[in-house]
Amino acid sequence: MFSGSCRRPGNEYVTVALPESFSTLDTLTSTASDSAAERVRNLMFNSLIKKNENFEYVGDLASNIETSEDGKTITLTLRDGVKFHNGKDFTSADVKYTFDKLFESKGFKSGAFFDTVDGKQIPHISSLATPDAKTVVFVVGRPALKNQLLSNLVAIPIIGDGTVEQQKTTPIGTGPFKFVNFDQSQNTVELESFQQYFEGAPKFAKLRVKTVTDASGLQAELQTGGVDIAPAPSNLPPDTLKLLSENANLKVEQFDGSNIQYVGLNTTSAPLNNVKIRQAIGYAIDREKLIRELLSGQAKTASSILPAGSWAYSRGTQYAFDPEKSKQLLREAGYKNEPIKFKYSSGNAAFNSYSQAIQSSLTAVGLNVQIETLDPGTLRTQLAQGQFQMNTGVWIGGNQDPIFLKDLFTTGRIPVPGVACCNRSRYSNPEVDMLLEDAINAIDREKAKALYIQAWGIISNDLPLLPLWYPANMVVANKRIGNIKMNASGDWTFLKDITVN
Repeated sequence: MFSGSCRRPGNEYVTVALPESFSTLDTLTSTASDSAAERVRNLMFNSLIKKNENFEYVGDLASNIETSEDGKTITLTLRDGVKFHNGKDFTSADVKYTFDKLFESKGFKSGAFFDTVDGKQIPHISSLATPDAKTVVFVVGRPALKNQLLSNLVAIPIIGDGTVEQQKTTPIGTGPFKFVNFDQSQNTVELESFQQYFEGAPKFAKLRVKTVTDASGLQAELQTGGVDIAPAPSNLPPDTLKLLSENANLKVEQFDGSNIQYVGLNTTSAPLNNVKIRQAIGYAIDREKLIRELLSGQAKTASSILPAGSWAYSRGTQYAFDPEKSKQLLREAGYKNEPIKFKYSSGNAAFNSYSQAIQSSLTAVGLNVQIETLDPGTLRTQLAQGQFQMNTGVWIGGNQDPIFLKDLFTTGRIPVPGVACCNRSRYSNPEVDMLLEDAINAIDREKAKALYIQAWGIISNDLPLLPLWYPANMVVANKRIGNIKMNASGDWTFLKDITVN
């Protein structure tokens, strides 16, 4: 066991900073989305499928993926030599158990495997069979659901048969790091290298995940050696990152990111139920100036939820900075200075900085915007329940696949009790519902692309959500940490490959 924030000798220990607290160790049956918990999950678990550097679906715990001629049967061959942290061999029985518990829980992640038709949930998976210990066979309801299945499998951590209750307090996975201890009061997790990890054990013995939500606190921890590495430190303002790069013991590395920072707008809450007021918000924000002056160039302006590298990317309606157009739209909408509550997570200096700048821009065109900061857990609950008008946040990873447009913008994805994903804006447009359904069902990719582009054209004009920018993936680390290679998703999988001098 280790504690305190002093420098530890040798290369045995690495402390990584998490910029926001997380609500659970169990991301399989949880009822709410939690990006911080997902980062920790990536260290301890594997999924059947993962995305490569081109956002294509490839095997993780699966070594091979085969699709039947009719497109409805997907057969996964499982890797040999994979063990859980308790020493048990990984088999198809664990996959079956994981999905049984996922669907029994009716939690946040289970909703992605169903369509809602006339108020009823229709499952994507018709059957899940395990003909032998190394084979898992999914049958989906129609051929077009294959890609949606692969997309959804990325987020599902595979757990061992009989361990679901244990996952809440002492998680057991197959990942590169093994659970040791969780200090809930400090939101700190202690892990150790899993020596039997199928891709090779990490090159250091222990990893400590230390939650440091305060920007000045994280800066001090990095400077004093209490923290060795801070991946994607969203609570550190860009000017602080520049300052830290001048420290003799630290380095700051920048990688292109594909995650999306956004402003969400509740389309059912007056006055934001008026599309012209939502459009006025889009034209009132000078995103290029914010990136240049507040983010020190550590982001790229976004015109879509999808990253520019996606095969279905299109720009849609462009919201270039135009305050006069914004004012004109407000006049046309008959806006009468109704208050608009702007909510975001407390304790995040970077969010606070640009959110206040956005508030100032909106006030300048005549909008009555009032800021309210909440702790992350309370905010997640209120977003799921529709208790907000404006919010800002970041979607991590899911936005790389155009299927995510369905999750964010279709009527069937409006949150209901027990299902928190993902259409928080409560946007509903029957034409968009139909276009996205047809796009997902299209076997031909070019046809699907045209449908996705048409749908995004309508969505971006209706503006239930304003893409702001793709944040660069910044990493601050002690110079003793080497081989830092963060992918575009910004997840923590790279930590297993770092070296320590």
